[in-house]
Amino acid sequence: MAVQNADAAYASSLRDLAARLRPGFTLGVAAAAFQIEGALAAGGRGPSGWDAFAAKPGTIANGHSPAVACDHYNRVPEDIALMQELGIDSYRFSLSWPRIQPDGRGAVNAQGLDFYDRLIDQLLAAGISPMATLYHWDTPLPLEDSGGWMNRATAGHFADYVAAAAKRLGDRVAQWVTLNEPVSVTLNGYALGVHAPGRDLLFDALPSVHHQLLGHGLAVQALRAAGVAGAIGITNLHSPVRPATRKLTDRLLARVFDLVLNRVYSDPILLGRYPKPPAAARPWFRSLAKASDDDLRLISQPLDFYGVNYYYPVKVAAGQGPADTPAGTAEAMARVPFHLAAFPEYATTGFGWPVAPEHLGILLRELKDRYGAALPPLYITESGASFPEPEHVTGPIADGRRIDYLAHHLHQAMVSTAPGGIAHDVELLGYYVWTLMDNFEWAAGYSQRFGLVHVDFDTLKRTPKKSFYWLQALSRARKARTAEPA
Repeated sequence: MAVQNADAAYASSLRDLAARLRPGFTLGVAAAAFQIEGALAAGGRGPSGWDAFAAKPGTIANGHSPAVACDHYNRVPEDIALMQELGIDSYRFSLSWPRIQPDGRGAVNAQGLDFYDRLIDQLLAAGISPMATLYHWDTPLPLEDSGGWMNRATAGHFADYVAAAAKRLGDRVAQWVTLNEPVSVTLNGYALGVHAPGRDLLFDALPSVHHQLLGHGLAVQALRAAGVAGAIGITNLHSPVRPATRKLTDRLLARVFDLVLNRVYSDPILLGRYPKPPAAARPWFRSLAKASDDDLRLISQPLDFYGVNYYYPVKVAAGQGPADTPAGTAEAMARVPFHLAAFPEYATTGFGWPVAPEHLGILLRELKDRYGAALPPLYITESGASFPEPEHVTGPIADGRRIDYLAHHLHQAMVSTAPGGIAHDVELLGYYVWTLMDNFEWAAGYSQRFGLVHVDFDTLKRTPKKSFYWLQALSRARKARTAEPA
């Protein structure tokens, strides 16, 4: 009887969540080329900055290699069949820049475009809408060797690559994302050195912000010049930032971190200007203060949507503390006058990130308060959690914590943006789960599993988890409700 009651409660809560999904709301999954494709030397693909970074001893947990990853490059039909079984509306994937343009400039690799051409056609044949991200961190190595995003010229090369992709694929992609998480590229890659290219420039990394945003603006122009059929946007990681205490120093440094985590990206895109830092912090932001009006006009072109990747809130405390960051341990943190503090009141994921779904509603409210009518319709373009799971399985594993995470975050997204909700005036168009299947999780290698589908990285066998079947049931319940006569 207890089991039956639990099953009934589960079905009831799932039906309630399905009923909250508004008509036309998109349910999707997200993935990234470098993390799943493998086939790093196949089909004319050139090396990326991440290939070079991963080859250095000590950069990737357990010495894991991205060379094979999930072998998605050779298993697209199998993976699309999983998505079709899952019942999602949309798949957010990324194009590999070095697969399409191996040197990051000049000749385009037709085989690379052929691969994504086939992927998109197969998605459409399966009834799945494509959302294509043009840059998800895999800078072609020749460009990285020339300074990467610290070099203004990279923005122009990015636009040329985007134009080539748009010319070939622009008639079938429903949404285009120019950049994924420029904040992570700057903070983890150029400021702290825990991601490629492994530089630890701290605040001297801020030119990489401006150059990525220039690349975004030029990409928007290239997409529109190509006459793409799909909507155009950008996506960034956003987190509410809180001071550890009410002390003046904690509050001041939390404001500073809010700038480098959130506002130096979204303010120029949505308002056409960089935010003004507190007086004491202005020397850290001097490179952004030099931005020209022409650059800011290019960066702030109107968008059709804005993507938000939400995983966790952030707490900032003055003084030295643990060097842990969400992406790993960064020795460079010892050189700044603050550290990231824990949220002891929350459970944590395998990465140690606080599980705080209510902060998603708070974040949406903050974005609307800050940008008002300038805030485009939003997608939650990533949200998910890793938890410790076995390397080998014989059937669906019971990943109840992931189900709870997704259920509570999706519920919060719908309740907060419903009439009377904390973010009732935010237009939220969809929610993409990170991620379809376990993958190469950057510097964490294969040690952090986010997938709805378990991947055995020895055999590459895919095994759906219980969370897969939960999302499948949610999708079916939503569709069944939509099909009911009025």
